[in-house]
Amino acid sequence: MKDFLVNLLGRESVLDEEGALAPYREDYCEAAPSDPSLVAFVTTTDQVQQIVREAARRKVAITPRVAGTNVGGLAISVAGGLILDFTKMNKVQEVNDVDMYAVIEPGVTQKQMKECLRDRGGTLTLGYSLAPPHTSILANALLGGLTNRSLKYGDQSQWISGLEVVLADGTLARTGSWALQNVSPYGQVPFPALTGLFVGWAGTTGLCTKMAFQLWPQHKFNRRLFVLTYTPRGTFEAVRRLVRREFCDDIGGLSWPSAKMMLGVKRPHPEPARGEPTFTLYVDLTADIEEEMALKQRMLNDVLDSVRRENERIEEPLDIRMLLKINPAMSPFAEFPTDLEFLTNHGGGGLSWVGTYGPLSKFETGIDAGTRIMVRHGLAPVIVARPMRGGHYGVLRFVEIFDKESPTETSRVKAVNSELLAMCTQLGFVMYKTPSWAFEILKPGIDPGMLKLMRDVKTLLDPQGIMNPGKLGL
Repeated sequence: MKDFLVNLLGRESVLDEEGALAPYREDYCEAAPSDPSLVAFVTTTDQVQQIVREAARRKVAITPRVAGTNVGGLAISVAGGLILDFTKMNKVQEVNDVDMYAVIEPGVTQKQMKECLRDRGGTLTLGYSLAPPHTSILANALLGGLTNRSLKYGDQSQWISGLEVVLADGTLARTGSWALQNVSPYGQVPFPALTGLFVGWAGTTGLCTKMAFQLWPQHKFNRRLFVLTYTPRGTFEAVRRLVRREFCDDIGGLSWPSAKMMLGVKRPHPEPARGEPTFTLYVDLTADIEEEMALKQRMLNDVLDSVRRENERIEEPLDIRMLLKINPAMSPFAEFPTDLEFLTNHGGGGLSWVGTYGPLSKFETGIDAGTRIMVRHGLAPVIVARPMRGGHYGVLRFVEIFDKESPTETSRVKAVNSELLAMCTQLGFVMYKTPSWAFEILKPGIDPGMLKLMRDVKTLLDPQGIMNPGKLGL
C-alpha cells in the first residue's frame, strides 16, 4: 500500500516512520493508543477515490482524520490501518451570500471560515463549537456537534444541505438538492434524506469530501452577558423561561469549577466554598438597531426577575467587556471560536467527557446525580448544560481533565464515565459523538429493529468492513 500511496501522492505526503506516526496513535482521551501503519495526506477527491479503491482491493482499514482533537478515539486507527489526513484538503469551494450557504472541504477550519466570511464583508456567519479554532467544521457537523448558535438552529448536522461522499468501492455520490445536476445545494429536500447515511456514523459508511451547509445573518450589535446563579433549579428554570421567549441567540450554563478553571485554578476542589455561585450562565443577544438590543436586555431582566420572585438568588447580568477589564482571563469567552487552554493545555494531557443530548426537564436531576458521581471519585464537577433547537432538547456534558501518564487517573476516568453514561441514559439522555466503549454499553438498550437496520446499512455500504472499523460496534 505504501508504494501505491507514494506514487499517487508523492513521498512527502506519506508517513510511515515511527516518530512521524506517533501523534496519530491517540487523541486527548483515555482510549487505548493504536499504531497505524501509514498516514497519507490527501488534497483532492480523485485521490481519495483512488486510495479507497486500492484499500478495498487489499482490504486495508481506513480512518479519516483532520485535527485529531476529537475525544473518544473515533479518529484512532485500528492497528496497522491507514489514516487519511484531510488537513490539506482545505478549500472553501463556494460561498453564496444571497442563498446563505457555503461549500467546503474537510480540512476547512473554524478560524479559516470565520476569516473568509469576514473578508467577504461580514454579512454572514456560522456557529462555532467550543473546540479550538483549528478544528474541522465538517467533522463537527458529521458528528452532530453543537455550536454557539445551536439554541436557534440545533446541532450542526441539522445545517447540512448536502454531502459529497466517497463510498467504500470508490464511487462518488452527492446527497440533497445537490444530487440533481446543475442545482445548488440549498437543502436536503425534496430528495430522500440520504445525508443521514453519513451523519453520526463516525466515518464507517463513507468518506465525506465536500459539505454544503447553511450560513446565518451577522447582526450589527452583539452582546455576551454573564449571570451568576446559586442553585440548579434557579439556573435552569431561568433557562427554560428564556428559551420560550425566543429572543436569545445562545444560552450556556457552566458549573462553578468550569468558571474557576477559566480563571486559572488548575484543579478546583471537588466541592464549592460556602456562598459561592453554583453556575454561570452566559447569554448571547444580537440586534440590528440599538432599540432592539435595549428591548432584548429588558426581556432578559424580566425573565430573571420572575425567577428571583420565587426566592432564587440570581445576580444582575454582567457584560463580557466589563468582565475583561476586571479579569483578562475571561478572554477565551469573549469571542468564538476559542481555545479553552485550561482544558487542552493543563500539563497532564488528558481530556475526556460524557456529552449527552436530552430533555431540559431533567437537567437539575442529571446535574445533581452527576455531581455526586464526580465528587465521590475526587473530581471537580465540570459541567456544561445548554438548551438546543429552541429548547426542544439540550446538552448535558460532564468533563474531566487528567494525567494520561497515570494509570490510576486513567482508570478513574473510565470508571467515572461509565457511571455518568449509565446515569444519563436512565434519565433519557443519549450520548453524542459516541465512542466505541459507550456504544457497547448502549447497544443492549437500542431498539432491535433499529440495531438491525444500522447493521444492514453498514454491511450494504461497507461490505468489506474497511471504513473506520469498530467505531460503532457493528
